[in-house]
Amino acid sequence: MSGHWHVYILRCADGSLYTGVARDLQRRLLQHNGALAGGSRYTRGRRPVELLWSDVEVDRSAAQRREASIKKLSRDQKLRLLRV
Repeated sequence: MSGHWHVYILRCADGSLYTGVARDLQRRLLQHNGALAGGSRYTRGRRPVELLWSDVEVDRSAAQRREASIKKLSRDQKLRLLRV
C-alpha cells in the first residue's frame, strides 16, 4: 500500500512524550484523545494529548524506522528535535 505516513510526537497531560505513526494523523489524534474509538493504551490514561511535531515518510516501513529511531532518543534529545 503506497502513500504518505506520518511520524508524530505528542505531549500527554502528565508531560510525558509519546511517539507514533499514522496514515491519517487527524483521525489518530481524535483516537488518542478519546473522540473516536482506538488510540493507544499509553495515551488513554494521559489525556488530553497535544501534537507537538510531525513529519511525513513515503511508506509505512520508513515511518516505523523513523519512529524507532526517535524512541531511542532521550527526552532532552526529543525536545531538541521539536525545536528544529
